[in-house]
Amino acid sequence: MSTPWKRPATVEAINARMPGTVAGLLGIRITELRPDVLVAEMPVDHRHLQPQGILHGGVSVVLAETLGTLACVLTLPEGMTAVGIEVNANHVAAVRGGQTVTAECRPLHTGRQTQVWQTEIRRADGKLACVSRLTCAVVKTAAEG
Repeated sequence: MSTPWKRPATVEAINARMPGTVAGLLGIRITELRPDVLVAEMPVDHRHLQPQGILHGGVSVVLAETLGTLACVLTLPEGMTAVGIEVNANHVAAVRGGQTVTAECRPLHTGRQTQVWQTEIRRADGKLACVSRLTCAVVKTAAEG
């Protein structure tokens, strides 16, 4: 099976970059880097809930955009990066607090200027909770200074 990944990466190296980011604040943790899938887990606790005690849809979108952007960057040569330009999500099942969700992100299109990534977020019982699609623009890395 061919892989879209062009940059060397490990789960540990990706997770080491999470502290101090929104992903770190929400407890998003990469668990696997398969040949064509990036997998993560996120606890669902008080930080993630809407007043009804279920996972806030916006938090699901943050999880999906985090994975899609990370995955996109891994397909790019050095000197290039990715920025999200459109994201949508369909929330199909509620997730109660106290669970851990698992998210799997796969490429739908890996072009030179744009990429499209789909993330499926599943509850602890395996039921699909959210499916999200992210479109990223591929851009040159900004010069520091």
